[in-house]
Formats: sequence, C-alpha cells, structure tokens
Amino acid sequence: MIFDKEGTTTIVFQENISLNTFLENLKKAYDKLKHDHIIVNLFSFEKLNSNDVLEFLELSNSHRASKKSFVLVTEKVSYEEVPDEICLVPTIQEAKDIIEMEEIERDLEI
Repeated sequence: MIFDKEGTTTIVFQENISLNTFLENLKKAYDKLKHDHIIVNLFSFEKLNSNDVLEFLELSNSHRASKKSFVLVTEKVSYEEVPDEICLVPTIQEAKDIIEMEEIERDLEI
C-alpha cells in the first residue's frame, strides 16, 4: 500500500493484491489517515464491480461522519451503479475537486 500525502489529503494506491487484502490493510492503516481527506485509487484492480465498491461503504460512512472526505477513484464502475453515500469518480483530479467542493460546503455549513 502506497500513501501519497498532499496537504490535508492522502491518496492511497495499492499494488498487486486482492481487494479484500487491500481493504484490510486500509482499515489497519486508518489511524494514520483518519485526520486527512482520503482518495482511494482503485485503478490497478483489473476487475471491479459495484459490489466491490460497496465494500468501502462502512469505512466511507464513518470517515465522512468525522467531517472528512472519502473518495474512490475508478473508471470501471459508474457512480450511477452505487448509492449516493459512496463518492465515486473516474479521475484523481475529479476526486481533488470533490474534496475542495466538500470543504467549501463544510465551511458554509451546507
């Protein structure tokens, strides 16, 4: 697992492991990341579907409840295939844009 910290945002990449192992490792490392906005880059997974993305729902909900952004990045699953609770975008740049918009909303208490 690779962490790329940029300011208050951490981008999490994974190397050749299964999704379940990646999710376990992410949960173990969460204490180091919990104060940052998190972007999870899922590009290296060859096969990914909406059920795989839903595996991140619990972690996403708890992180977002602490007023921090949690964004998944993949082109293999459309945001229309997952519930609104999951923030899913096709590019890292869009993930950064979402975090910026969510920060503004939190500042304005929207």
